[in-house]
Amino acid sequence: MLRAMERCTVTYQDMDGVRHAVEVEAGSMYEAAVLGIQRFRKHDINPGGLAKLEVEIRSSIVHTLTVKRLEDWLSAGAKTPKEMATKQRLRAML
Repeated sequence: MLRAMERCTVTYQDMDGVRHAVEVEAGSMYEAAVLGIQRFRKHDINPGGLAKLEVEIRSSIVHTLTVKRLEDWLSAGAKTPKEMATKQRLRAML
């Protein structure tokens, strides 16, 4: 996970084989994924539930997760009050 706000690139490949990418600043992989989806949707690009999102942190770390995995994480219970607040904030953004 990220320590502080870092620049991340979120990418995915659509059903036609076109690769889409956006840059966001985020404090975690999940936040970067949500911000990426939000930015894609703003431009009428909507990754489906099985789309694999790649989250690349400027330090060259790449995380890959499906939109479904993100949605599952957002809907799962939280282990701490901080995680609960983060999940609520990210759910509200989608």
